Amino acid sequence: MIPTRLAVRTTNQVLALWKRCLSYRKRDWELSDYPVVFRTQECDPSFAYTAPRFKLHRYLARVVNWHITGSGDSRAEALQNLRCTFAAVKTRKKEKGEPLPRPGTNVPIEFAAQERVNDYPELCEDFIRRVLKFESAWISDESSLWDFHADENNDSYVAKIREIYGVDVSDIESANLTEILERIAGAQKLA
Repeated sequence: MIPTRLAVRTTNQVLALWKRCLSYRKRDWELSDYPVVFRTQECDPSFAYTAPRFKLHRYLARVVNWHITGSGDSRAEALQNLRCTFAAVKTRKKEKGEPLPRPGTNVPIEFAAQERVNDYPELCEDFIRRVLKFESAWISDESSLWDFHADENNDSYVAKIREIYGVDVSDIESANLTEILERIAGAQKLA
């Protein structure tokens, strides 16, 4: 018998409640203290990604009520990727002096900061229209060129940036948009 969505959701929430109750026994939580569930993802064989750098993994591991996941071709690989994501989140929160959310609680989606990108509002708007070819887009301090295309590399965008702004950004390996905007703004100040 295939479990219904309601049955799966109820089971997940019972697991979350159990992990929440257990969480009161300690203060420093690890991934094993959180309710983790797995999902098998089926791919339609007639569907093929047009972007070769993207891959649909068979398994997805996620923390119930929290928007962090890991994927892989096996359950173990998905769990390992989730561990890496969890470790990165834990480190980031520790650096900011923020506590981890209590296991089992509902964690709202947290958007990345926009402090640095907001230093260049006009340039950012121009960049979105002329380089990315969108009327508007939400860009955070963590956004990169990779977020806006499915190509194997960023060469076409790097060339377009050089053509429009006269700035070479090919050495910015992360393709971080804030770093690119800062470089363009710096070159415009010198001009």
